[in-house]
Amino acid sequence: MSALITLNKIRKGFQMPDGDTFWALKGIDMEIREGQLTILRGRSGSGKTTLLNILGALDLPTDGSIQYKGEEISTWSDEQRELLRRHQMGFVFQSVALVPMMTAYENVEFALRLAGYEGNHAKRAAECLHMVGLQSRMDHMPEEMSGGEQQRVAIARAICHKPNVIFADEPTAELDTNTGLMVMKIFKELIAEEGITVVVSTHDPGLMELGDTVYEIEAGELIGAEDKTEDEA
Repeated sequence: MSALITLNKIRKGFQMPDGDTFWALKGIDMEIREGQLTILRGRSGSGKTTLLNILGALDLPTDGSIQYKGEEISTWSDEQRELLRRHQMGFVFQSVALVPMMTAYENVEFALRLAGYEGNHAKRAAECLHMVGLQSRMDHMPEEMSGGEQQRVAIARAICHKPNVIFADEPTAELDTNTGLMVMKIFKELIAEEGITVVVSTHDPGLMELGDTVYEIEAGELIGAEDKTEDEA
């Protein structure tokens, strides 16, 4: 598998009120490979969300190199990175943030409009909701759905414009174990069926076995990496 995103010596610092710098990331080297489920494992405050934001071009590192398909994107303008996110990336967050006055179908179709998707919106929205097992819930409002169903709508919304990669920040944190595993299995199916790359941050040790590659983050440093594909080989 080729590298979709490569990080080299990434550091991220935040200025503190006393003038000191808090280093959330302290020299991260990492590869996100195409067509894999990569898991960023770490406790709250470990730096994994900061790292996910940099991988997803939502934030810039203080220093270091980040390459997307071989192109250095840390030097891109805000507009260039916004277009990259809009057309080639999808995002799923712990808080699903569905539009409450829109049905499941309308939430997905709205995302297609925002992304400027040129295909048939009705067909693609229905197709994506079918992929996540919600074909019978398309006309339901978010308040009429369970937390797990809402998260599946969020996944359908994230994949609808056919991105190259999805970033999911603690997508199972508010779900029970069985529902969380269902969400992770949907990600695995999307990788197999759609060829999408998925990067998930989590602190749940029960999800580790599902990852193709697992990176462990602690206090802003990469302290471990396990490549399951090499183990299988």
